[in-house]
Amino acid sequence: MGFTTNPLTRIFNTAEGLIGHYRLIESRRATLGYDIDGVVYKVNDLDLQARLGMRSTTPRWAIAHKFPAETAWTELCAIDIQVGRTGALSPVARLLPVTVGGVVVSNATLHNEDYIKGLDSKGNPIREGRDIRVGDWVEVYRAGDVIPKIRDVDISKRAADSAAFEFPTHCPICGSDAVREAGEAVSRCTGEFSCAAQRLEKLKHFVSRRAFDIDGLGIKQIEAFVQDGWIAEPADIFTLQARYGSGVQQLKNREGWGEKSASKLFAAIEARREIPLSRFIFALGIRHVGESSATTLARFYLSWQGFHAAINSAEPMEGKSWEELNGIDGVGAVMASSIIGFFHTAATREMVARLVAQLEIRPETPPEISDSPVAGKTVVFTGTLEQVSRAEAKAQAESLGAKISGSVSAKTDILVAGAKAGSKLKKAESLGITILSEADWLALIAKSG
Repeated sequence: MGFTTNPLTRIFNTAEGLIGHYRLIESRRATLGYDIDGVVYKVNDLDLQARLGMRSTTPRWAIAHKFPAETAWTELCAIDIQVGRTGALSPVARLLPVTVGGVVVSNATLHNEDYIKGLDSKGNPIREGRDIRVGDWVEVYRAGDVIPKIRDVDISKRAADSAAFEFPTHCPICGSDAVREAGEAVSRCTGEFSCAAQRLEKLKHFVSRRAFDIDGLGIKQIEAFVQDGWIAEPADIFTLQARYGSGVQQLKNREGWGEKSASKLFAAIEARREIPLSRFIFALGIRHVGESSATTLARFYLSWQGFHAAINSAEPMEGKSWEELNGIDGVGAVMASSIIGFFHTAATREMVARLVAQLEIRPETPPEISDSPVAGKTVVFTGTLEQVSRAEAKAQAESLGAKISGSVSAKTDILVAGAKAGSKLKKAESLGITILSEADWLALIAKSG
């Protein structure tokens, strides 16, 4: 078609061919005339790409194969603890500045307490069990030629009086207990909005592009307003004009602001008083609930009232509301527990109530599907499907307006049973739910075409 393409692009039919070409490009990396950190393998068929589909941010039909990173040795001067939006205590290495791959590096992530001790997430030794201590000489690399990390430690250069790093048991910002739950690699501050670090990061997330996306209220503005005590929680954003739109402390009188910019900000805030349910759930910053999960929850419960009532009545690991939440396709026990835990904290419930009082949360509108026999119905797939993959079947059902659940309940409308269907089929039979074979299901949805 006349487009210029990279002359190193090739098509292969075997994994050996891919790896061989990867080695060839790696050998020419220094002479290419442009920076490159690896190659990408893609499925060379648009129909297959469509079948494989996309995650929220990445395709399922492509994968990156990175080149080995360049490394350098330097001294670890200190280990600081940062507190993130979800309360995670993240250790950061402060390094004697060193050039790695053409970039000066002075900080590096240390992941978590276990990584510093020389252990992986399962307690197995990494770096042959060598821990990381302040004063050590460490090998630094940039993962993906971007993120600085520590690969190894030179024990031979370790001082005789060096001491193992003691991970804090309290938040270094607010002093609240730092708790590491069973099965977790990360310790978390329990202070929530009472912790200044969490409060700031949660507010940054709240106004981020995929959340409320308030024009003129970005990271710098949030930092300044929080520092001066103008904003302490999300609801304060929507009372900003009432509190600082007039009088001595007018927003327009702040440094860097004027009457025009202040008016624009107030107008932008007003424009966001009405928000779709999916964006609202995502903006709350509930742990494990990303943009796609928020959309899934919003499409299942449809309205804030429905979602709020279900979550408030749910108890972890028991009850109909728990089963319903945990049964939503793509949710699962970990996310469900996180959601329920978030709303079952008194301070959080009160904070959310104050925020909701300032907003109009739009019900989630299901996809407009004409002549779809499954629109609005809750569908469960079980057993082995032979003509399409389970993921394809779920995606197709959702595109026709159906709700996908992972478990059978009284609210299930249709169970699609493939080969070797087990307990879900038996439960559906006992509840009198409509049961379809794969062929029946495909014939049903064909009517919507």
